Amino acid sequence: MAADDEGDGARVGDGALEPDPVVLARRRVGRAIRDLGHAVVGHVATADELDALADRLAECVSELEAGPRRSRAIERPSGDWGPGPVDGEEMISFEDRPVSGRASPLGLDARVLRDGDEAVCEVTLRAAHEGAPGRAHGGVVAALFDDIYGFLLTIHETPGFTGELTVRYQAGVPLYRPLECRVRLAGRDGRKLHMVGELTGAGDDGHRVAYATSRATFITFDPELWARLAGAT
Repeated sequence: MAADDEGDGARVGDGALEPDPVVLARRRVGRAIRDLGHAVVGHVATADELDALADRLAECVSELEAGPRRSRAIERPSGDWGPGPVDGEEMISFEDRPVSGRASPLGLDARVLRDGDEAVCEVTLRAAHEGAPGRAHGGVVAALFDDIYGFLLTIHETPGFTGELTVRYQAGVPLYRPLECRVRLAGRDGRKLHMVGELTGAGDDGHRVAYATSRATFITFDPELWARLAGAT
């Protein structure tokens, strides 16, 4: 979905999109929480400092939990399956999307673009994504592939769910280094969409390295199913 999605705000007099202040605030909070996670994992702190932080965060949690529970099915009853953005345009899905959402506390601060019929993600993994020392956790890499494959559904204007996902890890995925996750549709077989992708970046010697490759099968469905799921939430 394109960057100026109607879910981000409301139209004003000249037809421009005015950002919803709550959406903007959620983006700031999401980013702050992500940065906090990396700071906690990636930096030395005393027990007193961490205990004080935990107390402050517990107060914030209590304040927010006092409000009513949200439902994305109500806030956004349709899925993100088109119309596709123009070539070269940044792709934005719903704000709370766990991997690429700008408001998600679990996000990777990923930037996704359309390049022809491919979705391309630019991302730099950080401290909280670490698995083996100095390397990204394999589950984070798998989640990245799964999320970016989802943007192909928007490009091809086809609703679908993940049916199968495989990842081949060819080298340790580094932290604090720009990476590119590029995915494409490889073929269709009835309701099955076969997708492939790769995660690449500069190696220690500066040459391009394929850190991981992936294959996925997504299963298409009638958009009415999404409406029924939203109505049942």
